[in-house]
Amino acid sequence: MDNCKVIAITNQKGGVGKTTTTVNLGVGLQLFHNQKVLLIDADPQSSLTVALGHKNPDAIDVTLSTVMDAVIEDRPIEERTGILHHDEGVDLLPSNIELSGMETGLFNLMSREYVLRNYIDTVRKDYDYILIDCMPSLGMMTINALAAADSVIIPSQPSFLSAKGLNLLLHSISKVKRSINPKLTIDGILLTMVDSRTNNAREIIESLRNTVGQNIKVFDSEIPHSVRAAECALTGESIFSHDKKGKVAAAYEMLTKEVTALERKAHNRSGHDWVR
Repeated sequence: MDNCKVIAITNQKGGVGKTTTTVNLGVGLQLFHNQKVLLIDADPQSSLTVALGHKNPDAIDVTLSTVMDAVIEDRPIEERTGILHHDEGVDLLPSNIELSGMETGLFNLMSREYVLRNYIDTVRKDYDYILIDCMPSLGMMTINALAAADSVIIPSQPSFLSAKGLNLLLHSISKVKRSINPKLTIDGILLTMVDSRTNNAREIIESLRNTVGQNIKVFDSEIPHSVRAAECALTGESIFSHDKKGKVAAAYEMLTKEVTALERKAHNRSGHDWVR
């Protein structure tokens, strides 16, 4: 039985903490719950690759675009091709600028939405969680990520513009669910870079929880605004290595508990369905 869960971490708005969340949720799942985790960098800007210590992504020979190219050409992919291991126990499939060309090339393919999913199917047996760090747009690579994912986590800042952009994203996710990936669900909206001292942030959070929260989970974990979190990308490590006693580390640890609890609930449900 395949117990791997694939989560796309996405928001078409940039700078909302997608990469930070991918790194810290991934490392946290490994650290606190002993899960095998693969992080996939699905953004040609390679933020995730850089955040995990690879300062010159364009010098990496084998990346996500290499394995997607093999899927398109129907060439066999050797096990662990392109996968790099990070000191904190997670694996990374890096990306570089070549992914821009891949995204453009996808438009002319049949079944273009399923290329990433076909690759993930070859590796999911080795992992408990696969997290995809999506690019800040709703382009072809993001559609591929949503087609490959079991669920979505949406990092969002508590600001007026971020809240406004959520509707567009939710509409796109429901379109993908309707036409490409009927099993896609939303795990929840994760509030990031929260400065709870400002009235504006508090009002937007309350409004989000009261409106969107009626239909979509808004995680209890809120990731505080912190300079320490921003420093992690420079040192190539997670917040748990960089500032393990800080408030951001505590918030991401809490998030890992919420994510694993969701998964347990889903397994219990499917177990009951099977018994019936």
